Amino acid sequence: MEIIVRQEKSTDFKVVFELIEKAFRTEEFSDHKEQFLVERLRKSSAFIPELSMVAEIENKVVGHILLTKLKIKNDKNEFDSLALAPVSVLPDYQRKGIGGMLIEQSHRKAKELGYKSIIVLGHKEYYPKFGYKQADKFGIELPFDVPRENCMVIALTENGLNGVNGIAEYPEEFKE
Repeated sequence: MEIIVRQEKSTDFKVVFELIEKAFRTEEFSDHKEQFLVERLRKSSAFIPELSMVAEIENKVVGHILLTKLKIKNDKNEFDSLALAPVSVLPDYQRKGIGGMLIEQSHRKAKELGYKSIIVLGHKEYYPKFGYKQADKFGIELPFDVPRENCMVIALTENGLNGVNGIAEYPEEFKE
């Protein structure tokens, strides 16, 4: 089974919308509206086309990941970072390493584009496998009330989080 990860194209949008809806349909910790978030983010200034990626098997899109711009701000400074939200894999293709492949490829591309960190709100057992650590250990907080163990960050470069602290400021599209 050859998996190809590539940049999403506009012709993928409808398939990706349906894929995300199916991937989150039975998720307990979901508002089941992630597909609408992706649509809003694609139209925003936070969108980076190279960081909206799909996984294909035999020309069928089976997974998607999106990284968008965000800021980490404190009283004195602001730092550029990325938000990982969401990563989605069709139910029949889950637990086959596709989500992990999308995460790793998106990390590589984000680093190539000069980004130093990524923040995720996600499963506390899943994301640490890819190097994510609890964000509050770095002095980084999320602007909403969620369990600390689900708020994580990864440095994409050595010392990528040195001196970075504050509150993550998500694009407006996350608030709708």
